[in-house]
This record gives sequence, structure tokens and C-alpha cells, in this order.
Amino acid sequence: MTAMEAQAQGPVVSVIIPARNEEACLGDCLRSLVAQSGVAFETIVVDDHSTDLTREIAASFPQEQVRVIEAPPLPEGWTGKNNAVTTGARRARGQWFLFTDADTIHLAGSLPRAVAEAQDNNADLLSYSPEQIAVTFWEMATLPVVFAELARQYPPSMVSDPASPIAAANGQFILVRRDAYEAVGGHAAVAGDILEDVALARAVKRSGRKIRFRYAPDAVRTRMYRNYRQLRDGWTKNLALLFPNPGRLAAKMLALWVIPWGAFLLAYARHHWWWSAICVLTFVYLVTRLKRANFAWSREVLGALFGMPMFAYLLLRSKRAHANGRIPWKGRTYSDKPAILATGH
Repeated sequence: MTAMEAQAQGPVVSVIIPARNEEACLGDCLRSLVAQSGVAFETIVVDDHSTDLTREIAASFPQEQVRVIEAPPLPEGWTGKNNAVTTGARRARGQWFLFTDADTIHLAGSLPRAVAEAQDNNADLLSYSPEQIAVTFWEMATLPVVFAELARQYPPSMVSDPASPIAAANGQFILVRRDAYEAVGGHAAVAGDILEDVALARAVKRSGRKIRFRYAPDAVRTRMYRNYRQLRDGWTKNLALLFPNPGRLAAKMLALWVIPWGAFLLAYARHHWWWSAICVLTFVYLVTRLKRANFAWSREVLGALFGMPMFAYLLLRSKRAHANGRIPWKGRTYSDKPAILATGH
């Protein structure tokens, strides 16, 4: 069957992109998607009441390449992203749904390879953790710590193991069979969940279906946040939900970080070689601890020096925001009760 014949029968994959004020990155994302080949697919951008040029950028692509639809008014108790992706799924025609974010870049040939990988592994849901692009100082220092701890909390091998109860997914790339998605109720079943990607993965795994999760620099990359404020607010929204004991983890991170610095000060004050040895060894341990985050060694060094206290701060900030029931994100304020407290465009 030729690609044209396959397209005539309907797309194999419906790529669904929720977009709210994404003018900085949406164009690059769409260019990387429309260049895909080897599988029949459609691309749907769901404009979530953007106030910038998001819709115009999406509409600048030919309609046969990118379909632009508008998210309906936000229902009570829903998050904006869940409302947008549910809208896209209802209009999609594919046998598979790929939910991906506007800040992602999809490498050449990644879409057909992902479908083949899911089929070869009998996975109903395949999720990739993208290669993370870090540009500013706080991105470079903080992201290695965050992703190293996420890899500890959600080991990909255990997430992919049907016998393990651990489930996770990265909302930047979730490829899911349409029938499996609809069987568990889709995003409508987790409408109020701020951490909708993990909630969807848990629903799929609880249903007895197989999920597969891995780090995939060969398929997709992303720059999640473009300045300190975005980074702070984004992780404030998520960290207390990702880690079951954020306060305890924050204390652990600070304690680990203090040890080499304390040994350094004692070595300087007392001139004992063993304090120098403790300083070096514990610092090497901290850098090694960040290896599983899949960043360059220079980023791991920055993480060990500055990222660990920042991560502890973000954990505590997230814990406090969720305890207060007010989590701001993109002009809306959410509660993880869940219910939307206030909205704005």
C-alpha cells in the first residue's frame, strides 16, 4: 500500500497538540511534524484560548498538513490541557493518538519508528522522555537534579514492567492506541488532574494494558521552560504530585548538598587532609547521582553545585502551593482537589 493509499483510507496516527500562548515554539514543532514520512498521519492543533500569535502560526501551515481547532470554554473542574486534548481526540480519525506539546521537536523518521516500537513491544501506550535542552543557568543547574530524581522515583524498566505497579508517562510524547485510550475514558477520565500524563498512564496500566516508557533522544527533544519564572512555576505545579513526600525529599537533598560544603570549610579551617578527601568523595558522589538524568557532565557538575538546593526550594514551594490549593499556570489558577478556582485568558 502506498502512502497516498494509506492516507485515503484514513490516518494511522492523529497528532494532537494542545497550545496556549505558544508562539515562541509552535512553529518549530509543526515544521518537525509535517516533515515526517513513512506513516499516514494528521496533525491537529487545539488552540486553548491563546492571546498571542499561536493560532496564526498554526493556521499559516496548509490545511492538509495542520488542522486548527478551538478548545471550547473550560468546563468546571477541568484543566485547560485536558480540555484541549479531549477536544482534539474527539475530532481525530487515527488508529493511534500522539499527544505532544508545542515545545517539542520531532526528529526525522521518529513518528513511524515510534508506531513500530509500540507494535513490536505490544504496548498500548508508548511514552518518551525527550532530550532536554537547557540554555539559561537555572535550566542547566536544576533540570539534571529534577530528572535524576524522577528516574529514581519512576525507573523506566519498572514503568515498562507489567508486573510492577509503577506507572508514568511524559505528556510531551504519549502515543496511545485509540481503542485503549477510549476504553479507559481518555483525558476526560482524569479531567481535573494537573499531572494528567501520569494519571493517564496509571489508568492504562490498571486496566491490564501494557505501557512502555523510555528516554528517547533519538526521537524527540524539548526546551520546557525559557526563563527562571517559567521553570519555577512549572515545577511548582508538578513536583508535589510527582514525589509522594516532597518535604522529606527536600530535606534529603539539602543534607546531601551540605556535606561536601561542610567538609570543604572544615578542611580549610583545620587543614586536615581527611576533610579534603570527604569533600572530594561526597562531591563526586553527588555528580554520579545525577548521571541517570542523561545530561552532559558539565551540567551534572552545575547540578551538584547549585541545582540541589534549588530543587529543594522548588519541592517546598510546590508542597506549599498544593497545600494552599492554589496552583497558578498560564493565566489560570488550579487546585488539586481538583477544581478550577479562577480562570483568565
